[in-house]
Amino acid sequence: MVTIGGIRLISSALVTVNAMGDNGYGNGMQQYPGRRTYIMYHGTTMENALRIQSEGFRRSSDGMLGPGVYVSRSKDKASRYPLNATGQQLAILKLSIRVGKVKRIDCQGHRLQKTWHQNGYDTAWVPANCGMVPSGLEEDCVYDPSRIKVLEIIPN
Repeated sequence: MVTIGGIRLISSALVTVNAMGDNGYGNGMQQYPGRRTYIMYHGTTMENALRIQSEGFRRSSDGMLGPGVYVSRSKDKASRYPLNATGQQLAILKLSIRVGKVKRIDCQGHRLQKTWHQNGYDTAWVPANCGMVPSGLEEDCVYDPSRIKVLEIIPN
């Protein structure tokens, strides 16, 4: 374990906890009693990870699910990002995220694919192996960065 600027960096593997699903309701909407928090990950450069740790996340202007912060419960998926960071030190941020009201988006062209937030949802969730993400791994988009707390920076 190494500490840089008061931030704990670890190199050991971490386990992703909890699982999203439609909880058997079958309507694709997450039913969460109270405030549900999940451990998720975000891949970036070490430079950006340190900036995010000190300043917080900034919502992207667009993406597959529209504006928001893109994360995954899959550490493996996060480890593949950023895609074009040749020669830079990479990092994975381990996050605690209060997901709020979650909308399942499970096909390209879904009627709420980019408008879920305008329709009252806090997070959009793309389940694994639904055909939307080439890796087959799940992905989430959190609209409000204040729902995200950085727990650790893991060198990648």
